[in-house]
Amino acid sequence: MPIPTDPETGEFVRSANHFDARITADGSSGWPVEPGRYRLVVSRACPWASRGLVVRRLLGLENSISLAVADPIQDDRSWRFTLDPGGVDPVLGIGFLADAYYAAEADYDGGISVPAVVDVPSGKLVTNDYPQITLDLSTEWGQYHREGAPDLYPQRYRDEIDEINRQVHADVNAAVYEAGFASKQAAYDDAYDRLFARLDALSQRLATRRYLVGDTITEADIRLFTTLVRFDPVYHGHFKCNRNKLAEMPVLWAYARDLFQTPGFGDTVDFDHIKRHYYQVHEGVNPTRIVPNGPDLSLWATPHGRAELGGRPFGDGTAPGPPPAAEVLPAQW
Repeated sequence: MPIPTDPETGEFVRSANHFDARITADGSSGWPVEPGRYRLVVSRACPWASRGLVVRRLLGLENSISLAVADPIQDDRSWRFTLDPGGVDPVLGIGFLADAYYAAEADYDGGISVPAVVDVPSGKLVTNDYPQITLDLSTEWGQYHREGAPDLYPQRYRDEIDEINRQVHADVNAAVYEAGFASKQAAYDDAYDRLFARLDALSQRLATRRYLVGDTITEADIRLFTTLVRFDPVYHGHFKCNRNKLAEMPVLWAYARDLFQTPGFGDTVDFDHIKRHYYQVHEGVNPTRIVPNGPDLSLWATPHGRAELGGRPFGDGTAPGPPPAAEVLPAQW
């Protein structure tokens, strides 16, 4: 698939989130919270979509918001439902996520991205605004959270969470793509330098505290985790983010394993989808489409020692139960 870069600077240009409607508890947005009405469309390969998978699991919204999983390998029509019988999503009745975009806006000519929330009755896309989707799952869907659901966006820490999220987005979540898709050396150098400077700062922050903000898991940890879990399998080699592997950064490696081993995190990660998507779709970066065999994924199950720092993963809440049977992933190693 073609990678959009600025012809002068060589910088990767990410498409804006065109559809930014919100689903609200009071319905003032025109899209009211309503169990069973909406379908969350994801790719398990995509870090932006994976945030929604984690938050949905932690809050216990599986019975309120159904899940569609796209094939990790896209074609020129983008995300497709070829993992489903007949290549059609069984709830939406469409073969391509693009169909929901065009149902919402017939002349839409932008990118087709995940995560996407689709209104099942009309078949129309509601939103692809990934930063807001997870915040709204936490704040607008509270009536339908499971008993013992954690507060992932606590009011008293929101300013701090928002600032950490801003830094992590610019210098980690987005920077790995800006390094990997850069078409000129200066653009790559800038992204690379920002990425590792921020990872070093995060390592210092996390050396004495178990989680990024407060003493519980918050939205900030989720947003960092979905990039870290892809770092060694993809970003280190494929995107040339190769000063260090995650496994060579002791604090961040332990932090990432702590989260991975926490219910709701590792049980949403599909390394097969992650590796096949990046290495087989980004032909401009990897023209042979060969998927590497490494790294050794079993190391994600090794002890991390982070519990010694204290903290309460779910605060006053409890861990989620096992995933729904239809969402249980094959063994990863």
